[in-house]
Amino acid sequence: MPLVVVMLAVVWVACMYFGFWYGFPVVAVATVVVTTLTGVGYYFARAGLMLGAARDLGESEVAPPRTGAGKDPVYRHYLFLQMPLDAWRVPRTVVPEAASAGWHAVTRVSRWLAGGVQGIFLLPIWLGVVAGVLVAAVPLAAAVVAVAAAHLLVFAAGGSLWLLGVALLRGVESVVMLVRRILQTCPHPLCYARISLPEYACPTCDERHRTLRPNLDGALRHVCRCGTRLPTAIVLGRFRLRAYCPQCHRALPHRIGRARVEPLPFIGGPDAGKTTFMVLAINALHAAVRAAGGRAGFVVEGDQQAFARLGEELRLGKVSKTTTAAPSATMLDVALPRTAGRILYLFDPSGEGFTGATKVEAMSYLAHGEAMLIVVDPFALPLVQHGLTDDERRTLEKAGVVLSPEDPFDTFQRVRNELAARADGGRQKRVAVVVSKADLLRRTAIGQDAGDLPAWFDGVGLGTMTRDLARSAAEVRYLASGFPPDFPAVASMLAWLTGLPLNGHAEALTTVGADDLVLTDPRAPWSPRPRPTTLVPLGHLVFRWSLLVTSAVLAAAALTFVATSGFPLIRPWMPF
Repeated sequence: MPLVVVMLAVVWVACMYFGFWYGFPVVAVATVVVTTLTGVGYYFARAGLMLGAARDLGESEVAPPRTGAGKDPVYRHYLFLQMPLDAWRVPRTVVPEAASAGWHAVTRVSRWLAGGVQGIFLLPIWLGVVAGVLVAAVPLAAAVVAVAAAHLLVFAAGGSLWLLGVALLRGVESVVMLVRRILQTCPHPLCYARISLPEYACPTCDERHRTLRPNLDGALRHVCRCGTRLPTAIVLGRFRLRAYCPQCHRALPHRIGRARVEPLPFIGGPDAGKTTFMVLAINALHAAVRAAGGRAGFVVEGDQQAFARLGEELRLGKVSKTTTAAPSATMLDVALPRTAGRILYLFDPSGEGFTGATKVEAMSYLAHGEAMLIVVDPFALPLVQHGLTDDERRTLEKAGVVLSPEDPFDTFQRVRNELAARADGGRQKRVAVVVSKADLLRRTAIGQDAGDLPAWFDGVGLGTMTRDLARSAAEVRYLASGFPPDFPAVASMLAWLTGLPLNGHAEALTTVGADDLVLTDPRAPWSPRPRPTTLVPLGHLVFRWSLLVTSAVLAAAALTFVATSGFPLIRPWMPF
């Protein structure tokens, strides 16, 4: 019996000697390596399943688009919402799983190594396992620091690119709009709002987006809840989306924001001939634009139909009277080679709308433009009426001319008072004064001297208007309009008023026709390529993969650094 005890003691001492001298360091190092690689591998395997999946499943869930008033139905940019969620969700899920799995593994190994009699002889091996697990906390902590650094690096790099994109796009758009003097206004009655940013409809689901610009929802694109990516700036194609007024929510012209809106109000009293002149002007301008290599067309079908009806009435000799005091603008989209062209808003209210100050106040579109067209009915001037002979009155009656009781000067004064409330005092850059029914005026004695219109106005009671215009407008031009129309002069006048560079084609106009003046949409509508809602948004997926790759690279670098730094410390303890 003593011999057995002695032999067991010798065996135990030999096990302790060889175990601590050879087994302990080897097992400890192997445990450190296995524990570290297993922990890191488990983390990235689980993180890859959670973040690298293309489908929006449970563990890869993406924060849904915001809801509520004033919030666009879009996914927030990954960096500013989803990344913090992922940075918390992955370790919250993976670390407890890995810790639980590691604890069970250590428990099972300890039970096998130290759970019975063999534990007396395998103590160094068990201690090597325990020491290895404890020491593995150092490289694992380094890996955790590397993952955190990867989050910071991706956030810094992505945030810098986002900030650069936002600043660049907003700057370019501001410069383009400033250089082109882009004006955006609503053409619809009871609104006429000046617009800084329209609301845009998603071409797939028709959801309205009120803040479609570079912001926290994205620099280049916003992702609608239906998965469609929408451009955030005019220079990226935002004008190819359907635009709506953010105030009244009615449709705006197709190219709004890309081409300047040019409001052109027609000012004149009842039966002044505003509608007739507008039809002549549209015909003449269309012909001149076509001669210049451009194209012009109506924006909405209702304007095309109304123009066709008015053109037929004009051919029959009598244009029907306008009855709407607060009109919707007749919208004409004009594009010219090498320029963005113009979107013309032609406002033709009824003459009765100018017969009272409160009625003129409702024409808030007067506050937006820098040009206006005043149509003067010469036979509405009191001095002209008093100067007509009985024969001349009978001639005018046969021609269907009604002598209006509304003095054109009163109409001008009401408009002038309304414009004076503007910040610039109502100063206009361009004002055109058109004398209608000039062919009939020339048949009267008082109209014989109407060749020089400013001088003639001074003699018939409109001298105050001409002098006021000379002070309040940068440039004023006068035109006598009658039948047959002087289309080159009319086209030149309208081109000058609206700032269209026709390069002499208006003055050289020979033929006029409106047969091909139809609806037009010069843009190529945005082609939606919606990503199925079951898939993670592409931008999120790109950033998640960037995060995984960056984390893996930094973790490998950190582990390499820990290994190379720690080897000199453990080398003296190694038996080989």
